[in-house]
Amino acid sequence: MRAAARISQEMVSNPLNLLSESYGNRAVSAALDMFIQATRRYGKPEFGLETTLVDGQETPIVEEIVWTRPFCELLRFRRDSAQAAARRDPKVLIVAPMSGHYATLLRGTVAAMLPEHDVYITDWVDARQVPLSRGEFDLDDYTDYLIDMIQTLGRDGERVHVMAVCQPGIPAMVAASVMAMDRDPLRPASLTLMGSPIDTACNPKQPNELAQSHPLSWFEQNVVVRVPWPNPGAMRRVYPGFLQLSGFLSMNFDRHMDAHISQFKNLVRGDGDSTEAHRRFYDEYMAVMDLSAEFYLQTIERVFQKRLLAEGEYHYRDRHIDPGAMTDIALMTVEGETDDITGLGQTEAAQKLARGLPDSERDHFVAEGVGHYGVFNGSRWRGIIQPRVRDFIAGHRREVAPARPGLVVSEKIAAAPRAEV
Repeated sequence: MRAAARISQEMVSNPLNLLSESYGNRAVSAALDMFIQATRRYGKPEFGLETTLVDGQETPIVEEIVWTRPFCELLRFRRDSAQAAARRDPKVLIVAPMSGHYATLLRGTVAAMLPEHDVYITDWVDARQVPLSRGEFDLDDYTDYLIDMIQTLGRDGERVHVMAVCQPGIPAMVAASVMAMDRDPLRPASLTLMGSPIDTACNPKQPNELAQSHPLSWFEQNVVVRVPWPNPGAMRRVYPGFLQLSGFLSMNFDRHMDAHISQFKNLVRGDGDSTEAHRRFYDEYMAVMDLSAEFYLQTIERVFQKRLLAEGEYHYRDRHIDPGAMTDIALMTVEGETDDITGLGQTEAAQKLARGLPDSERDHFVAEGVGHYGVFNGSRWRGIIQPRVRDFIAGHRREVAPARPGLVVSEKIAAAPRAEV
């Protein structure tokens, strides 16, 4: 049907067609274009970050894979200049959500951090691309990955700063807690949680209510399927990305309908700039990935239904997790006042769980008038939230110190002018 629509569109809009510029033909062409865009498979987008400003100077960006596992690659956005290298900026590990969209959804998050940080991001792999022979991937595996990344990035002598956006708040906090309990000298220097569902009983929103409305068996029977051949991950059990996307769309159905009606009108009018802006947004928004069934079902059960971390009953590989063990991992929580996915208070709940932290190691910020995506993207992220996150990270830099039994190892790096850090 999509192929037939393409052929038909070419026929009605061909310059040799004497009626191509008539209103009727333009309307038919616009309708066919809408059908083609709605039904095509959207590939993984590119970050496309080529340069950034370092001390006011344009600096090239080199995208590198520095760590890899079957279900994730760790990308570094290396600022390729002697000037950037001389700054010795803090390393920041941005943990992208594994919730259907690709890590490129955080393009704006990365771009805002690049001028003053050495930025890394988790680039999760589409489960339908991972052969069944590479094993399963669940919430504990996710935590293992984060611990390994944090340790890898801290081996140059300075502890890394972790930013978890939305979904990874729980595994990031679990990873930090495990490393604190083990007195791991490579544990993160700080943990920033942004719009994360730490305690979904606080001001529950539609995703929370959906997870509570059915038993776990319902999700397993109704939304988990096997990847079809000829995908590399054929026969792997997954929660398909298109179902997650349908959920996102349904939450703001009227807004998406209005956008597509406007797109149809712009196509008929021939408004190229507006139609291109619409396509750019939806090329990103409609690009989705499948999640492994084990990870998805455990997240539904542990995070949304049983609230295990909030209830003090979370276990990682049969080991009880105590966030109170964090005594020198600075904690910042960021929420949007009008967040319709992660309700106000759900992220702040992490502050209560991290009871071992002094006040000097904490910060909580509510961005007024900001929704879920505005917490990490857009003008308020760039102008209000990111500067506060930047200052929090700068104030909690720590070197890696030798581990000693019974002693918390932490040495803060003295604050310096940004140009000399």
